[in-house]
Amino acid sequence: MRASESAYQLLRDEIIQWKLEPGTPLGEVETSLRLGVSRTPLREALSRLTAEGLVRTGPGRTAVVTSLSRRDIVELFELREALETQAARLAARRRDASVFEALRQDFVGDSSDAKGESAEDRPYDLADALDVAIDEAAASIYLRSALRDLRGHLARVRRSAHSNADRLRRATGEHILIVDAILAQDEALAASATSVHLHNSLANILESLPDDGD
Repeated sequence: MRASESAYQLLRDEIIQWKLEPGTPLGEVETSLRLGVSRTPLREALSRLTAEGLVRTGPGRTAVVTSLSRRDIVELFELREALETQAARLAARRRDASVFEALRQDFVGDSSDAKGESAEDRPYDLADALDVAIDEAAASIYLRSALRDLRGHLARVRRSAHSNADRLRRATGEHILIVDAILAQDEALAASATSVHLHNSLANILESLPDDGD
C-alpha cells in the first residue's frame, strides 16, 4: 500500500472512531513522525481528508479535525435522505432478489439473546451490509461516490450517539421493511421506508446530544 493511502486510512479511521476529536491539530511534523511517513504522502492524505470534509485548515495553515455540531448532523441527514431514498428507488428497480433475500434472513435471524461485543456490533454490521447491497443494486457510479464520502461523516456521527437497545430493535424492523420493499420492487415504498428510518435515526441521535452542541 502506498504511504499516502496508508496515512489516509489511518487518519480517517482515527477521526471516525473519535481517537482524534474535533479540533485536534494535525501538524505535519508531529503527524508524519507518529504515522511513520514522510511529509509529502501525509500532505496527500490530508488533502483527501479535507476534500471529504473531515479535516479543515486552521490557524497557521495547520490541518485540524473538523467540528461536528447538531447543525452539522442535521445537514448531513438532509443530504443523506436525498441520496439514500434515490438509491433505494434504484435498488428496487434493479435488484438481484437473491442478495436481498439473504439479507432479509440475516436481519430476521439476528439473535436477540446473543451476548458480547460481537452481538452489540451485529445491528451495525447488518446495516452496513444493507448499505453496500443497495449501493451495488442501484448501479450508479456517481450516486455511490457521493454516498461513500458521506458515510465517513455518518460513521463518525454514529459513534457520537449513545447506544440505545430499543432503538436498535426498531431500526432492525425498519431495515426489514426496506428490504421487503426492494424485493417487491416497490420503488415508492422503498424510498418512503428509507425516509422514515432516517427520520427516526436522526431523532435518536439528537436526543443523545447536549442541547448546546452547535
